[in-house]
Amino acid sequence: MNDRPSEWDKYLLGSVLFLALMIGGGTASGLYSDTLIQIAAIVSAAAVFSQTSGPRTVHSGLWLLILAVGLGVLQIVPLPAAIFNGLRPELLLGGPWVGENRFRFISVGVGRTVECLLYLVGAAAFFLAVLRLRVEQVNALLPFFFMGVLCNGLAGAIQYSLSDSIAIVGLLPFTINAGLFANVNHFSALLFVSIPFLVYYGLFRGHLLSGSIGLIVLLLLLLAAGSRAGVLIGLAITVLSVVFLSAHSRSGGLSVLLIFVGLSVYTIGAWTKIDAEVIDPAFGRGEFARTTIDGIKDNWPTGVGFGNFQKAYQIYESKSMIFDKYVNHAHNDYLEVAFEGGVIAVLLMIAYFCLLLNRLIEVRRDPFQKAAFLSVSFLLIHSLVDYPLRTEALAMTFAYMNAIIFHKGFAERLSRKSEVIEIDHNGDKLFVPVEASRMSAATDASV
Repeated sequence: MNDRPSEWDKYLLGSVLFLALMIGGGTASGLYSDTLIQIAAIVSAAAVFSQTSGPRTVHSGLWLLILAVGLGVLQIVPLPAAIFNGLRPELLLGGPWVGENRFRFISVGVGRTVECLLYLVGAAAFFLAVLRLRVEQVNALLPFFFMGVLCNGLAGAIQYSLSDSIAIVGLLPFTINAGLFANVNHFSALLFVSIPFLVYYGLFRGHLLSGSIGLIVLLLLLLAAGSRAGVLIGLAITVLSVVFLSAHSRSGGLSVLLIFVGLSVYTIGAWTKIDAEVIDPAFGRGEFARTTIDGIKDNWPTGVGFGNFQKAYQIYESKSMIFDKYVNHAHNDYLEVAFEGGVIAVLLMIAYFCLLLNRLIEVRRDPFQKAAFLSVSFLLIHSLVDYPLRTEALAMTFAYMNAIIFHKGFAERLSRKSEVIEIDHNGDKLFVPVEASRMSAATDASV
């Protein structure tokens, strides 16, 4: 009888992650490519959950997801209209339920909130499904992620070799402007969140040469892409990855020194790129933030409903800031979530940050989890000046990395390796690691 555990769930979830990286780079609403990814994630998660056993799930993280989904559902449930008296401006009162004014919705656009709710459910289902995998299977999803990054990198390299402003129309339901993404900043985000895993791959998997080559290529692509935030974050995350992960690696200090020499050259190019551009024009992120904060002040108890930023922002927008190009996002995900979700959404974000910091204490001994923590941290930093998590590709990547961080199997594996048991050998009591005792028992049995 073959007792080898099945691997189909690993390939299933890996295919979903790869699919998201290939076609999930759009930012517009109502894309059929995003819907396809969400369906694939939910169906795949249901198949994984159908298994009878799996590692334990972090209950605090599970409850946080339940509350987040519950908040989205609450926004599309008809509530007594009297509740909204004085809570928000008249222009932002949610639509009546079935033509009646006795009940209203929190969301000022129910359709957009339903779309965002499905978006959240798809990412949450993928996150929980990865938590059900064994540790070695979670590690085995990394090649699927690398393949997606490689395809995006090749697409970006081809584009930048032909022209610095090439756009591909018709291949996907959105215009491809960088790699396989509609937004060059989000393409840059995918590149820099890959850096800690490349450093991990080179230092801990014994592939220093290929990992170094991949790192150099990623940094060059970041410079070619021209995203100011991407250039800065790419530099910072590379330095921290080398310092944070190299303490217990197999490679010596020489490799660390060589990487830092390369980073010095990259810093010169990064500074040149940033110095050549204006950091924040008058019509920029500062103005977006100020206007969004005005909206938060008027709608903080309930928010305006997820997905309705664009509609509600226009009410607070200054007339002098109205141009042909409209503001579709706040370019600060935390302000945008606070505007759309109200005080409850802010509390949920704070709870997530507390859980993440708590996990840092738990994951400090595992380099793979430390790499995921770095990637998540810098993706969250990037969210201060952009909206990377509004794309399916980065949302699924974010879900995968969080699953690595919150997976209980890594800590259990480390504890098994450090366990000691007592063995009575010819009257002497010895304390040996449990793994060594198992190998000894197997040897005795074979003899």
